[in-house]
Amino acid sequence: MNISPYFSAPLRKRFNEDMTMRKLATKTQIAYIRGVNKLCDYLQRSPRNTTQEELREFQLFMVNHGVSGITVNATLTALKFFFQITLDKPEVVARVCPVTVARKLPVVLSLEEAKRFMAFATHPKFKAALAVAYGAGLRVSEVVSLKVSDIDSERMTLRVEQGKGSRDRYALLSPVLLEHLRDWWRFANQQGQMFVGGWLFPGLNPIDHMTSRHLSRVCKQTANAADIDKNVSMHTLRHSFATHLLEAKVDIRLIQVLLGHAQLNTTARYTQVATDLLKEVISPLDTITPKKKKVKGVK
Repeated sequence: MNISPYFSAPLRKRFNEDMTMRKLATKTQIAYIRGVNKLCDYLQRSPRNTTQEELREFQLFMVNHGVSGITVNATLTALKFFFQITLDKPEVVARVCPVTVARKLPVVLSLEEAKRFMAFATHPKFKAALAVAYGAGLRVSEVVSLKVSDIDSERMTLRVEQGKGSRDRYALLSPVLLEHLRDWWRFANQQGQMFVGGWLFPGLNPIDHMTSRHLSRVCKQTANAADIDKNVSMHTLRHSFATHLLEAKVDIRLIQVLLGHAQLNTTARYTQVATDLLKEVISPLDTITPKKKKVKGVK
């Protein structure tokens, strides 16, 4: 990220300290810096004396130039923190309103596609990592951050430390997933690729874990090899995990816990893509329409 010359070092230092004091996640801090940087580039001067009208014009500029609603809202969130906390000028962002973001249904694999996808993950490391995403519903950042010590084969759980929202939780460890992980553990130790008590999925340097970007790339390549036409990402595997559990009649509140969702309505959106459940619903039209009598000799 190129830092704008109008985002001065002292101001940036103060901004970083404010974020660090509140223990904001690293990704959040980077996103906030990016948001303020965009405003600096737009104003072509320091943002210290920004007015409400200038902020309004900046938001209009982003919308008119095709910036996605998600990016616009992320930028506005960064600016709210910057003006309210760092500059102590809450009046500047008092009238800032987020834009409405169209909510799309998640991409979900069918059971047959999931089976084909896993069959084309041939390397033990990638097969195990992708199996964790689909078999336990973990986010890509949670998959790559697992340690060997997070596997509890006695209680059949995976410990997820500091997942989204800085929350710990336990995830599902099925017998098949455990076998995938054991296959990878044996292979990694034979090849000297894993430290005792280290990362479950180490990178090229075992001191570091595999990056989310690397695993996401592997996921795309595996989907292409399996000839799956859908836009498959690591999050697609998580979506598929939740949807397939829902179709298997697992209680939605238990799925909420397994996914680590703070609110039930976030989990409830999977009811819209659980097509097997939709097939079981009887339309009211069918209940009021008399069935046609079959004519003998006509199929």
